Amino acid sequence: MNTIRKASLLQKRRWRIRKKVNGTAVRPRLSVKFSTKHIYAQAVNDDAGATIVFLGTLDPSLRKQKLQANLAGAKALGVAFATKAKAAGITAVVFDRNGARYHGKVKAFADAAREGGLAF
Repeated sequence: MNTIRKASLLQKRRWRIRKKVNGTAVRPRLSVKFSTKHIYAQAVNDDAGATIVFLGTLDPSLRKQKLQANLAGAKALGVAFATKAKAAGITAVVFDRNGARYHGKVKAFADAAREGGLAF
């Protein structure tokens, strides 16, 4: 019963955030998701409903590093995502924390993406 309640509260937080955060072609939404083992990040153009750039710890180029869903993995993925986004022509994004607190891993990912050259 508690897991159902927690999942519904998480979904409500996601909806509340998405009311305020919207991605465009000029400034896409950078959505980050942390599972227990992996991290997934994508830049989404909500106007067109299309994902522009996607990168996760399961990507073949990052698999050799054996990144985990912790602070070190978040920092490494943040820098890698920023370089991939800049190669795709994205310089500014709107950050979507996907219902998680802006604290710890999420903050480390955001700071690393900023250091990599993304503006948000």
